[in-house]
Amino acid sequence: MPVPQSPSSDGPLPTGHKLFWKLLEPEHARAEAFCRQLVGRREEADDLYQDGLLAAMRKFHTLRDLGSFRAWLYRILINQYRNRFRQPWWRRRVPMTSQAENTDGGMDPAAVHTARRWLNRGMAVLTADERVLVSLFELEGWSIGELAAMYRRPTGTIKARLARSRKKMRREIERYLTRHEEIQTNGAAHAVSQSQSSAD
Repeated sequence: MPVPQSPSSDGPLPTGHKLFWKLLEPEHARAEAFCRQLVGRREEADDLYQDGLLAAMRKFHTLRDLGSFRAWLYRILINQYRNRFRQPWWRRRVPMTSQAENTDGGMDPAAVHTARRWLNRGMAVLTADERVLVSLFELEGWSIGELAAMYRRPTGTIKARLARSRKKMRREIERYLTRHEEIQTNGAAHAVSQSQSSAD
């Protein structure tokens, strides 16, 4: 979704929608990528992003501090995501796909695929809020302080939420690995048994 060219800084300060697009321009690519990381499917992620921008434009007159535009915009995008995530049909479509994996250009495709696969496995057990928090911190690079300011919560609260989310992800991955190892072990034992039977 292209962003209109921002007005020249030499002219008078733009107002209304022009000011909104001027503030959005440096945030556009990361905010759009954030939606794609959350949703995975490009078309649905872009719909989410467009709906978020429309909501942000309608509410732009309520923004008092232009310096907090980034956090304000992400709060709106997150609320849009939460509303969709609550729908049963949306929850079934949330896991990332190869389209999301392809956003990591320039990296080893096999390594990206493996990393995304483990990320998807862990993310699957998180709530919408936990998924947002982990995505912002781990994938978008937001600091604890920035997250605390956006959520309007103490840094200790943010750290605790991240720790709980990571623990849930780690538990799910460990469970998967245990099940996978059992399947491999049982499969190997079965193969050996079949081989011995054939030899006899």
